[in-house]
Amino acid sequence: MPLPDTFYCAQQINIPPELPDILKDFTKAAIRTQPKDLLQWSVAYFSALSKGECLPVKDRLELNVATQKTDTGLTPGLLKILHKQLSPKKTCSKEELQAKWKGLCLPVAQLETLLSLGSFGSDIDWMEFFALGCSALGGTLITSLKFACEILTEDETGGAARIPFDTFVRLYTYLAQLDGDVPQERIDNFLSSLQPQQSSQLGVDEGIIIIGTHWDCYALDSFP
Repeated sequence: MPLPDTFYCAQQINIPPELPDILKDFTKAAIRTQPKDLLQWSVAYFSALSKGECLPVKDRLELNVATQKTDTGLTPGLLKILHKQLSPKKTCSKEELQAKWKGLCLPVAQLETLLSLGSFGSDIDWMEFFALGCSALGGTLITSLKFACEILTEDETGGAARIPFDTFVRLYTYLAQLDGDVPQERIDNFLSSLQPQQSSQLGVDEGIIIIGTHWDCYALDSFP
């Protein structure tokens, strides 16, 4: 193979002025997210960056959840990333979810389990999948809803972790019906009991705290 006619020295190579900032942001994102497969995650990161999409980056460095094993795949931080990426369109295709899941280096077997549990087809209702993701984190209805509140809330970390009341109703109803051990009558009675209280703030000893139209996740300690 003949050698090229033109050779370049270091001084002739044009480095875009924005490259250092891009690499600096990438390094910070990788440290914060701690992907299991850096190469695979990097592909997803730069692909999203080039398309102007939500980056697969955690808000902060995430410690292992005490109730989880060391390697459980999905974590609250990773589920929050998926929510930011996929929730704006309300529904997503199975292929799109698989691509985002792969970009976060999550185990395929766990995704297939969740898809099977929800009996999803080619189009996936994101909030239903999100609810199942919370159930994978929590294990019980109560802890699943707590994770949902903590991931979805716009409150500061360590605050009340409030979410819109209609969002709580949707998540609770879906998970309770999917569980099968909670009778529909009990679901209806519980939700009906909350309706008159949405505009008031009840004491912690009353078991429920609802501020405005929001549900406070820490009230779930006395969840019926």
